[in-house]
Amino acid sequence: MMTNFFHNKGSTKRFEKALNLTTQLHAEQTRKNSTVPYLAHLLSVSALVIEDGGDENEAIAALLHDAVEDQGGLSILEEIRAIFGDSVADIVLGCTDAVTKTKPAWRARKEAYLRHLETAPDTVIRVSLADKLHNARSILVDLRYGNDDIWQSFNGGKDGTLWYYHSLAEIFQVRTDSPMSHELMLTVDEIDNIAIDRSRELE
Repeated sequence: MMTNFFHNKGSTKRFEKALNLTTQLHAEQTRKNSTVPYLAHLLSVSALVIEDGGDENEAIAALLHDAVEDQGGLSILEEIRAIFGDSVADIVLGCTDAVTKTKPAWRARKEAYLRHLETAPDTVIRVSLADKLHNARSILVDLRYGNDDIWQSFNGGKDGTLWYYHSLAEIFQVRTDSPMSHELMLTVDEIDNIAIDRSRELE
């Protein structure tokens, strides 16, 4: 059932506070391969969470889901916990695959995150799924417009990134019947098909 927490004045103020913090933390960031402000991604993820029926805590966590990984580690997590409470902080942590500036090796980090998603709370699943869906949509748009260089900006390269997103899609299909999980699977399949076709063209 669709939530209506924006009809509650107190909730609106809390969301506004989260939006302000998000803006402060990510104001200088841009999306991969573009000059698009990173805020566009965070707003889109939060919108997907709300459209999927997410509650206030999930919508706020969606705004802040990259704060720990990109903007300060555990100190930022504790700031989020102090301002928005344990529920939001726990979701943000559950969407984070590294809490240190120097991150573990990419493949090991992603394998650990996939294992985490198999048993993660539903709240984490909703926000993480929205994040991965929006990322996958962006990859697909880039590929459709012929930007084959996008793989160079991913630590896993083309093969690793495709493996990761296929693995994510399979786990989300098991964990939730959200329409987002079905869209993610379709999007990843289309990314894969385009990548295969482009590889054949280069042979």
